[in-house]
Amino acid sequence: MTAVSEERDAYRAGFERFALSPAAASEPAWLRERRTAAFARFVETGFPTPRDEAWRHTPVAPLTRTRFEPADPDARPVDDVLRLLPRDGGSAARLVLVNGVVSRERSQGGPPAGVELLGLRDALALRPASVEPWLGRLAAGSTGVFSQLNTALAADAAVVLVAPGSVLEEAIRIEHVGAGAPGTVAHTRTLVVAGRGSECRIVESYVSPAEGTSLTNAVTEVVLEDGARVERVKLQQEGREALHVATLAVRLGRDARFFDHSLVLGAALSRDDIDLRFEGEGGECALNGLFVVDGRRVADTHSRIDHARPHCTSRELYKGILDEQARGVFNGLVIVRPGAQKTDALQMNRNLLLSREALVHSTPQLEILADDVKCKHGSTTGQLDPTALFYLRSRGIAEAAARSLLTWAFASDLLRHVPDAASRRAVEERLQARLPGTAGLVEVAS
Repeated sequence: MTAVSEERDAYRAGFERFALSPAAASEPAWLRERRTAAFARFVETGFPTPRDEAWRHTPVAPLTRTRFEPADPDARPVDDVLRLLPRDGGSAARLVLVNGVVSRERSQGGPPAGVELLGLRDALALRPASVEPWLGRLAAGSTGVFSQLNTALAADAAVVLVAPGSVLEEAIRIEHVGAGAPGTVAHTRTLVVAGRGSECRIVESYVSPAEGTSLTNAVTEVVLEDGARVERVKLQQEGREALHVATLAVRLGRDARFFDHSLVLGAALSRDDIDLRFEGEGGECALNGLFVVDGRRVADTHSRIDHARPHCTSRELYKGILDEQARGVFNGLVIVRPGAQKTDALQMNRNLLLSREALVHSTPQLEILADDVKCKHGSTTGQLDPTALFYLRSRGIAEAAARSLLTWAFASDLLRHVPDAASRRAVEERLQARLPGTAGLVEVAS
């Protein structure tokens, strides 16, 4: 028996234990059925292998050959991990999940008027009609086997319900904290349902201990009803030995607008699968991302933007900064369905290599099945511009500082659009710590 099949058997035993637990037994029949179907799809599909096209450039062995035990929801996070969470000094509503389970003692602030911020059990008891149509359905399609595992095994979830017409001034913070012994897996889940004409901003943060291998299997489902606007920021700062696999599934109604900002700073292996679909006319989305990796770390983004309705606009820009022997993967697919006329789509991936051993696999793709559209895509990968470097050195800036400033400029062009100041500041501080001389130079440049 191979290590992969043994790991699958371990998950099967874990699912059987979970299904027999009192918490699972108290869930509604539709959720139990959804969990069973998801686990059956996982068993049928199995873990990815290097032969799978979607995982061809991403190492799967760390994910499939380690027997991860379920993380302890009662484990206490250490202070060094909690300090990584971005703080804005305000009174924004904050829901903290430790190893995938809501921690009320660490959560703070009541949600503003027009918003309900609930754990899964409360959401099922108080608002089942708002949860049942979406939970586990958005991420049940093309987002992969890990989202199926999450649907089957996630014991809790952060549920954000925004009432129609509500306009929120402050961000809602969802903080996923890893804790406890290494060798564990936490299935974390977030569901956001934005009512018709509402506006909100969601900040999702992921942190875990600096040492020790652990797996975070995260799923975020976002529903935008007609005319809704959602802006999401994801800040991933997990430990250097951690593994992070995440799914983002988004559905947009008529004239809905979704903006996503993904900031990847942590984990030995970070994988993001994005599945966004326009289900009404006149929708708009922008997907922006920045990953910074060094050593032998890997950052991978696979995105799928499905223009299923006409008159929709999508913009996608992902940037990577890689040093030493780091690896980056970007695979973006934009689909324009038959009849989705007047689609306007732009997709771009740009990567900066700080060493000769760093490597990026970039594959932007267009699949256009309509004839009245405006679609572009592109990719650039290279090292620092020698002309710009020479110019800075001719102005008396030392070579190391000049390299740092150019690297900073590459990242800050995207960072300045991040709407959450606390998340933006966390990334800037990490970058400045890695780039000697930027603290003073950035002040001058700004």
